[in-house]
Amino acid sequence: MQDVVNAICDDDDIEAVSFVGSNVAGMHIYSRASAKGKGVQSNMGTKNHAIVIPVANVDATINALVAAGFGAAGQRCMALSTVVFVGGSKPWEAELVEGAKALKVNAGTESDADLGPVISKQAKERIHSLIQSGLDEGARLLLDGRSIVADSLEEAISIVNKNKYGNGAAIFTTSGVAARKFQIEIEAGQVGINVPIPVPLPFFSTTGNKASFAGDLNFYGKAGVNFYTQIKTITQNWKDSTGGSKVNLAMPTSQKFDDEMSCIHFFQIVWVLIISMSSSFPDMLVFLS
Repeated sequence: MQDVVNAICDDDDIEAVSFVGSNVAGMHIYSRASAKGKGVQSNMGTKNHAIVIPVANVDATINALVAAGFGAAGQRCMALSTVVFVGGSKPWEAELVEGAKALKVNAGTESDADLGPVISKQAKERIHSLIQSGLDEGARLLLDGRSIVADSLEEAISIVNKNKYGNGAAIFTTSGVAARKFQIEIEAGQVGINVPIPVPLPFFSTTGNKASFAGDLNFYGKAGVNFYTQIKTITQNWKDSTGGSKVNLAMPTSQKFDDEMSCIHFFQIVWVLIISMSSSFPDMLVFLS
């Protein structure tokens, strides 16, 4: 597989590489393809956090944490794997455990299944080892999970920001002041306020940062279009008469004409979209402004 990846990174006919996956693979692709002068966008590892402050709506927060933590067996890139409780987790633990207990694990083909199994035996063993490492480090095991406690919102934000990843983070609160502070100070790129999985709609860009992303332009939205776009600037000068020209060593765009009506001097910026939008569209779309 690495030979295939290297061939893509090295191929002179490939101008850009877009990748989603682990940090090890993502940084290899970013380094190798960038060294060849290619554009690269690499979405990589994540460790998404939620901050819960005491004034958060209890029912809505519990439902959101259970859904975001256990949905898709916790194996989606925007899953909330860590919750920081401001002021302590005790008031939340019982209901959170009951919410998790109520979920039914079964084969994904069964109609009553809330979530299916993880992807492989190795994935299951890794989860077991992570739970055990938490116990070894002093965590209390309530229901195959643990919590992190902070005394204040400032401390909670600091805990989240110390994480090397910056894909997503969420806060649960009924306080507009706390929400505003969180959205300004948190370093994660995709921010949710009472939204457990803050994935933007496709016409907005995903904005993971820090160790979760390598490259200049993110996926989707305007940034995604720009990633697959080559910008070209065209300067044109049309004169009515072909005679009487003189040598002028000034930059063409700064020249002055005796008779402004004798020429049409304008600029065009052309965006050439170098991807095929679909089989019903041409392979090259040109936008003029």
